[in-house]
Amino acid sequence: MFAAASLTEAFTEIADELEQAHPGVTVRLSFDGSSGLVDQIAGGAPADVLATADEQTMARATDAGLVAGAPRVFATNVLTLVTPAGNPAGVTGLDDSLDGTRLVVCAEAVPCGAATRALAARAGVGLEPVSEETGVTDVRGKVASGEADAGIVYATDAAAAGDAVDEIPIAGADASPNRYPIAALADAADADLAADFLDAVTGPPGREVLERHGFGAP
Repeated sequence: MFAAASLTEAFTEIADELEQAHPGVTVRLSFDGSSGLVDQIAGGAPADVLATADEQTMARATDAGLVAGAPRVFATNVLTLVTPAGNPAGVTGLDDSLDGTRLVVCAEAVPCGAATRALAARAGVGLEPVSEETGVTDVRGKVASGEADAGIVYATDAAAAGDAVDEIPIAGADASPNRYPIAALADAADADLAADFLDAVTGPPGREVLERHGFGAP
């Protein structure tokens, strides 16, 4: 199971529930930036299911013939600002309070990075990050540890960080949320189990898990 890094907590829980419902089945999870996952699969990495953090990246996999059937959108997510607990740099939003701060964002090649730049462009804000990460969980980690003054992550990542970060919602972020698709892969070793995982994610129990972790409905 290859999935976007922002799905780590939710998909780990869904996989545990699937294993309990199917004795003898083990779900092996691999989380990374969505673009990197598609590159790995295209390079021959064995996988049965792919879930990405935006439809554009899934389209790459579909166009390359890696996907079996039509992908299903199963969740949405929005961007938010996070700072270390207490917000020591005094960040107030996606504005000039970020000037001179140690801002960390996702690299443009991954969905959270592309969404970050699109949102900043719509807001007319120029970003000057000190670091660009290949996974949103890496951005979250640098902020939570105090290595960065601020980071732009998904709302689900802010929720997962708990008291380690302060969240500052970004105005307008919910106007164009990222849509998360999931699909079985053409070279899946077990198409039936792949279908079971898709059903577990898109069905009511999976929706409940995703909602609890902060994801919006598709």
